[in-house]
Amino acid sequence: MPEHIAARQPVTELDARYSSALHPRPGAAEVTATQWAEAERLLESAEIFWVSTVRPDGRLHVTPVIAAWHEGVLYFATGPGEQKAKNLAHHARCALTTGGNSLTSGLDLVVEGSAERVADPAVLERVISAYETKYGPHITSPEGTFHGLGDALRKGDAAAFAVVPATAYGFGRDDGVYSHTRWSF
Repeated sequence: MPEHIAARQPVTELDARYSSALHPRPGAAEVTATQWAEAERLLESAEIFWVSTVRPDGRLHVTPVIAAWHEGVLYFATGPGEQKAKNLAHHARCALTTGGNSLTSGLDLVVEGSAERVADPAVLERVISAYETKYGPHITSPEGTFHGLGDALRKGDAAAFAVVPATAYGFGRDDGVYSHTRWSF
């Protein structure tokens, strides 16, 4: 991925239509947009993401993946014969989501963009390193669920995809105060 990606800062907007700002509670804190730095912290630490792709016939395909946020790009991997890889070969646009399932607290994120298969060996090594740093023994230990991922990526038995955000959304909840933030890149 190009070096300038990490320096990209999005335009941040609070959408009051879907936030508590439209109907504030007496005594509640003012609703503000979530800062991109907070979203990046969640992208870096989230362990599970859901990737949504589109089949050639237009049907959606949604499945959980592990992913690494590195230098302004969200990376995930899959087998080249898996449905999501087939879908991306037909239509590169996708969305990755992460967050929680609480009604009263947390921040859910949606990252939209186009997935590009990582072909550059130097970038691939950085992706592998990011995965190993983030997931540790899950990837590096022989007992780890994803052990061997690095070698599979190097040999082409697995494919790494890079998603540079085009648009991202944050849905925040804090004790009944809701915010809807849009980040445009």
